[in-house]
Amino acid sequence: MKKMLLHSCCGPCSTVVIERLKTSYDVVVFYYNPNTEPYEEYEKRKIEQQKVCQNFGVNFIDFDYDNDGWHKFVEGFENEREGGARCERCFAYRLKKTGLYAKENGFDIFATTLSVSPHKNTNMINEVGLTISQNLDIEFLPESFKKKDGYLRSINLSKEMQLYRQNYCGCLFSKGER
Repeated sequence: MKKMLLHSCCGPCSTVVIERLKTSYDVVVFYYNPNTEPYEEYEKRKIEQQKVCQNFGVNFIDFDYDNDGWHKFVEGFENEREGGARCERCFAYRLKKTGLYAKENGFDIFATTLSVSPHKNTNMINEVGLTISQNLDIEFLPESFKKKDGYLRSINLSKEMQLYRQNYCGCLFSKGER
């Protein structure tokens, strides 16, 4: 099996993705979300992600919480609508770090859970991932995990595991729009 580094935004979104991928890949979850604010929210989501990893028997990597670096990267895009250019930059920031970590640490492929959400633009996510893949010369799995009732399955698995489900993407800009 190929060794996959799976960027995960949160435990609930990762449930169905891990369930689907672990039969074909040796999955390691990469929790890298410097966009998530406030820090207490980041920690709450991290704990839920660790529960999911334990439940599925996959390894967990907690990466750097570089909120200041993320804010500098999205500077000038603060007033963009949810799902627009700010989100594209956010995806690029997180997936580039994921791809770099994967390449530097012997992974064969990287992917992300972001496409399970009906609130996320799967084409945008996959275009960003494929561009990073080409630039770093490491494989990216372009996928829409919301297909085949993926989002519904993530909700059901989250209920079964009694997971905390947040009501905004992560950054304070998205929280303000909710």
